[in-house]
Amino acid sequence: MSSPTRSSAKSAKSAKDRLAGVWALRGYKREWLRHDVVAGAALFALLVPAGMAYAQAAGLPPVTGLYATVVPLLVYAFVGPSRILVLGPDSSLAPMIAAAIVPLAAGSSEKSVALAGLLAVLIGVIMLAGSALKLGTITGLLSKPIRLGYLNGIALLVALSQLPAFLGIEADGDIWQKLAKVTTGVLGGEVNITALLLGVGSLALIWIPRLLKWKVPGVLLAVVGSCVATAVWSLNDDVKVTGVLPQGLPMPALGGIGWADALTLLPAAAGIALMAFADTGVLSQTLAAKEGKKVSGNREMAALGAANAATGLLGGFPISGSTSRTPVAVDAGAKSQMTGVVGSVLVLAFMLLAPGVTEYLPSATLAAVVIAAAIALADPTGVRRLLSLSRSESVVMLAAFLGVLTVGVLQGIVVAIALALLDFVRRAWDPYRTELGAEEGLPGYHDLERHPNGARIPGLLILRFDAPLFFGNGQVLASFVREQLDEASDNISHVILAAEPITGIDTTALDDLVTLDEWLARHGVDLVFAELKGPVKDKLIRLGTAARFTPDHFFPTVGAAVRTLRDEE
Repeated sequence: MSSPTRSSAKSAKSAKDRLAGVWALRGYKREWLRHDVVAGAALFALLVPAGMAYAQAAGLPPVTGLYATVVPLLVYAFVGPSRILVLGPDSSLAPMIAAAIVPLAAGSSEKSVALAGLLAVLIGVIMLAGSALKLGTITGLLSKPIRLGYLNGIALLVALSQLPAFLGIEADGDIWQKLAKVTTGVLGGEVNITALLLGVGSLALIWIPRLLKWKVPGVLLAVVGSCVATAVWSLNDDVKVTGVLPQGLPMPALGGIGWADALTLLPAAAGIALMAFADTGVLSQTLAAKEGKKVSGNREMAALGAANAATGLLGGFPISGSTSRTPVAVDAGAKSQMTGVVGSVLVLAFMLLAPGVTEYLPSATLAAVVIAAAIALADPTGVRRLLSLSRSESVVMLAAFLGVLTVGVLQGIVVAIALALLDFVRRAWDPYRTELGAEEGLPGYHDLERHPNGARIPGLLILRFDAPLFFGNGQVLASFVREQLDEASDNISHVILAAEPITGIDTTALDDLVTLDEWLARHGVDLVFAELKGPVKDKLIRLGTAARFTPDHFFPTVGAAVRTLRDEE
């Protein structure tokens, strides 16, 4: 029976896990407030244009991007485990959201908003369930090649999707239909020169501060500059503008949807949840590592799930950790999640007190914000490095890249994961295997292919098989042993299997091993194991081979096996 003290400690830990942000605020230091307010104000300069731009990229009204900015920041401040992490709309999720909701919305803006909210709620439920099931490590499915292919594919897809707004050309449909319309429009002289100049100027204002390492965010300069230019020269009659935002707070907007919509969106929700948590998890762990700390993946998943569910219920759409806005908060001196609270309060104030400002915000400028984010998302250096290191992993990366561009974001990722798993199975199916021998002047036993001066121990054949044994490679091991025995000119009495790399065995491989042992016995050769893992040895015994593989068949090291068996000779 647990003691009251232990029970109280367990309850306190449970409360700390569920409300990590509140728990952190209990230790909030007064001197942090100034830093958090300044950082929150700096963050606000990015939150409004980025939120609106990514909403546009997802095929949603710009105001939903502000709802998807305010709500997650407030929720995460209460439940988030990371000391500083900015959640909100993200360019990498925008095309996945659009791909999921646009076909179902049938051109209705209200239906798009409702579907996007439902998608966020589903993602939140999936993440909360995943956290409860301790699935915080599931992002291991997304290997580096997959992430490289995905991110570069998304970067190109996002940039291409913004070309119509950037050039001032009206275009509907999927990305390729838009691209075809843009191509026709450019060749037909339909480009809106005013929109193009505003877009190019906005890109310049975004990139120049980055190159010159200015403290002022370039996005803020681009948005303010384009708004001023549009107002002064009355350009809102010549170019498409965002328009006046609806005045008010985030409100539920889930009308007109049903269970059929939820079932249709569920596969997309699972895929987006995986990608959102992968990006957020990597970001939060990176920030924590800089402070010599760790963040629980399960707690991070639960917090991100709660933030998504809340924003979905209040007119927003799926969100994740932001790799562009979080560093801004950190560089501005943020000390805690209070930075996000300050930023969200300022966004709310903007929505309530100055919604008319966006009447002069050109769509071309929002497109430039998204294009700049997409270009920053791409990683050509990582691509070149992977191409030089691994052919098979480069194929997986290319599959993810082409899959995202052709068959769809989620489908492309699934194809890439399948290829990565097949590549893993292929390597396990046909692993590296070799004979070991002794080389004068070098302790231990070494790969004879890599040490041509090495020699076989008389009467012994030492073999190494670098993979767990399963149904696909049991026969491969048996064939390898037979081939090596046939090639050996010595009178072999024992085969020593250097079994340290064999970390598992299934029943099919066990039958193959027993058949091999019987074949060796008929040829007067004993099979013994060196360095076999304890759990694998236990499994051999548990599966009924104790009578065949008696204790004298197992040795702690290859050296011990050689010494013992040579003495027997």
